[in-house]
Amino acid sequence: MTVSGKTFIIAEAGVNHNGDINMAYKLIDAAIDAGADAVKFQTFKTEHVVTKFAKKAEYQILSTERDESQFEMIKKLELSFDDFHKLKSYCDSKGIVFLSTPFDIESARFLYNLGLDIFKIGSGEITNYLLLREIGSYKKTVILSTGMAKLGEIEDAIDVLIQFGTKRDNIIVLHCNTEYPTPFEDVNLRAMPTIKEAFKVRVGYSDHTPGIEIPIAAVALGAEVIEKHFTLDRNLPGPDHKASLEPAEFKLMVESIRHVEAALGDGIKKPSKSEIKNIHIARKSIVAARQIKMGEVFTEENLTVKRPGTGISPMRWNEVIGKVAKRDFSEDEIIEL
Repeated sequence: MTVSGKTFIIAEAGVNHNGDINMAYKLIDAAIDAGADAVKFQTFKTEHVVTKFAKKAEYQILSTERDESQFEMIKKLELSFDDFHKLKSYCDSKGIVFLSTPFDIESARFLYNLGLDIFKIGSGEITNYLLLREIGSYKKTVILSTGMAKLGEIEDAIDVLIQFGTKRDNIIVLHCNTEYPTPFEDVNLRAMPTIKEAFKVRVGYSDHTPGIEIPIAAVALGAEVIEKHFTLDRNLPGPDHKASLEPAEFKLMVESIRHVEAALGDGIKKPSKSEIKNIHIARKSIVAARQIKMGEVFTEENLTVKRPGTGISPMRWNEVIGKVAKRDFSEDEIIEL
């Protein structure tokens, strides 16, 4: 999925609003300033998503209150459906695409009725048959993250989406690693083209590594969608801030991706517009190695090659050797036949 042929860049605000809609507005403004194509949140009813006994992930324990349950942590990060109505309207007025990942069927139906044309399915939901079936029936564009998944699980999820109405052409599969932050040695970017080839789908990359290098590399490998967590301040309390980019970093990532896109080109090897003017300057011509008299035979001894490249190409060397000079040539003069 691209915007005007460019990589579709999603600023993953997620739950980095910390349950505060005013912070969510600020995240939208920061995403716009950074040049993102879309800003994405997470829509859920905590009671439908997690039991009261579910444990937190290790990275969540390190960045949140140690004694609270996953339920308690998530409940504090929940925005209301009314909040999302307001955020969607705000995004529409600002010209940035509003996205949100649903984690339960009620939330998915709410987002469908809100008018979303793109549905993001998080990595943790790739085996959630009920949610896949629901979203598949919407027949919208689906972005499917694949953290923790094997190829067979990706295939099963795609099959469910297609079975219930989503076209394969409307599915974008994001390679992903569900660790926050992801160690560089665990990224395995080459899995992205593997996914593309295996399932004949468009691909992208959802990144949880520190820094901006890996999303940029993913674009060079063919990612059509890039998703990256971002926050107003990495030192804020909450599970995802530590593995997120701050606004200035996100802006630099966007700019770098746009540079890489421009550099990828069309794949046809030919002189570019900018370098054509340098051909005659950088290349060489056949010239006189010393003074040559009219009637003298051109030899390896009285010819050489030097800049500029405005004369006979050195690739015609064997054609010139043995010819007779039709006039006098001074040293360094470009040879004419």
